[in-house]
Amino acid sequence: MSDLIRAAVSAFLHPGGPYLFVRIVTAAYAVSAIGRLIPVRRKQIAGYRPKQPRSVTLAAGAVAVAPAAAACAVTVGHGTATGHGTVTAGQSAITPGRDASPAVNAATSPGNLLLGVFEPGEWTSYQPVARFAVAIGQNPSLVLIYSGWPEPFQAHFAAMVHAHHAEPFVQMEPVGVSLQSIAAGRHDRYLKTYADQVRSYGYPVTLSFAAEMNGDWYAWGAGHTSPRVFVAAWRHMVDVFRAEHARNITWLWTVNSVNASKVPLRPWWPRAGYVDVVGIDGYYYRQTDTFASVFGTTIAQVRGFTRDPILISETAVGPVAGAAKVADLFDGARAARVAGLIWFDQAQHDGIYHQDWRLEDNPALLAAFRRATLRS
Repeated sequence: MSDLIRAAVSAFLHPGGPYLFVRIVTAAYAVSAIGRLIPVRRKQIAGYRPKQPRSVTLAAGAVAVAPAAAACAVTVGHGTATGHGTVTAGQSAITPGRDASPAVNAATSPGNLLLGVFEPGEWTSYQPVARFAVAIGQNPSLVLIYSGWPEPFQAHFAAMVHAHHAEPFVQMEPVGVSLQSIAAGRHDRYLKTYADQVRSYGYPVTLSFAAEMNGDWYAWGAGHTSPRVFVAAWRHMVDVFRAEHARNITWLWTVNSVNASKVPLRPWWPRAGYVDVVGIDGYYYRQTDTFASVFGTTIAQVRGFTRDPILISETAVGPVAGAAKVADLFDGARAARVAGLIWFDQAQHDGIYHQDWRLEDNPALLAAFRRATLRS
């Protein structure tokens, strides 16, 4: 029996104890809530950038939302400098691929990459994304935000994105819950409510879940959760959303570049019919990094079991790697015929794996980015 429980029992048995008992329990909840708000620095490995969930469960049914600067929210630009159309109801920024062709689809041919960006604070205001759009000279089309558990669908955020002719991309993080419990249906009430909220939104949403499971830095990842349990949880979640008729969703399965993990990807694959797009996270940290070294092996593994479109779902070129690597990133993405890429536009100053990725802070990087997007 813990000291806290002993104190609570003793207080309850003491004269006037019920009132003191309530005070102790209330204090315990408060301490627990404060503890959850303290960020925990996750294991640092090559190729991994820790993320902090934006939401914290304070008590049953209550959620506190805090702007987490390291949360990973992104925008993928559908209307590039070549002047493509905006997203309308029922039309996703990323068209799911259903055939066996190695090409993704006509909209992702070379010279027509989807572009995106994460901007801190975008969940409260669209201004950071708008400023980035001005800086690069084009508008984003798909804005990704990371969502903690059990945070509801961010309807306000989605409305802001849609008002700018873009599509929300939500990465759901099952922090504090086990994938086994999700697969067993113990969170169906939450999932059904979320699915209903997405359906009520009525416009396309790209949705992902338990990203970078091939790494060991998350409780739902390799070494903590088995591929079998991950696949069961993923498939159950998709089944619940479909049973709620939330059909305006593009399901994106996100892995980390295998450079940071030697875990094979195939066992984590939920199989055809449960994934529309594959996302790969990877960064240029050093001058020696190239598209082939960062993404090549991962893409080759993915192509061993699916021809679904591939989106570079989180990337940036650091100042250490140098502005010249921006062209390599875009050229490599076009040559690999991926759907597009998402830029993590946040300043970090914490070593080689946490550089200042913000384009606006580096005129040479920004100029290289603008040149790369204008190539045919």
